[in-house]
Amino acid sequence: MKIKLLIASALTFLGCGQANNKTADQPIGQPTNNKLNMDINKGSQIDSPKIFVPWDVEEKELTDLFNGHELKHVTTGYYTTSCTSLNGLTCMLGFHFDPRSNGRLNELEFFRTNYDDQRKSFEEFQTHFVNVFGQPSETAKGNEGFNNYAWQLNNVQIVHYIFDRFGPEEHMRIKKAK
Repeated sequence: MKIKLLIASALTFLGCGQANNKTADQPIGQPTNNKLNMDINKGSQIDSPKIFVPWDVEEKELTDLFNGHELKHVTTGYYTTSCTSLNGLTCMLGFHFDPRSNGRLNELEFFRTNYDDQRKSFEEFQTHFVNVFGQPSETAKGNEGFNNYAWQLNNVQIVHYIFDRFGPEEHMRIKKAK
């Protein structure tokens, strides 16, 4: 199983450097400038370190993929790493494992450790996600002067919004449906 996972990750990664030549008439929710050519329905590509993380991996498989790279075990079912992803977005990335699905990866959380400029952070996350995944499927009025955005890409949902929890808190998450 471990060898199959590594081979699948390598094969997926090798196909990720090709440009996507999207035209203006492509539907909403399709990538506009996806240099990664990443199929988010299979998993997520990290630019640096160069690691493809497929959905449904177990915690042990994730630690094997990060062998030699920083990966912090926060608690059972949750890991974080500092990385660059989505064509140059530098941030923290959290990996959530669902105990209801035999401990498989089902959610990615993009965040920062410092939010000195909430607007700048929000706009930077939004720009990178739009460039890779296209325009959101839904936009709604949100909190603190920010909109709520959502993408539905087959069995994957992406959300970006500000949540008021002891002050404004940014949420940028990709979640695989069961």
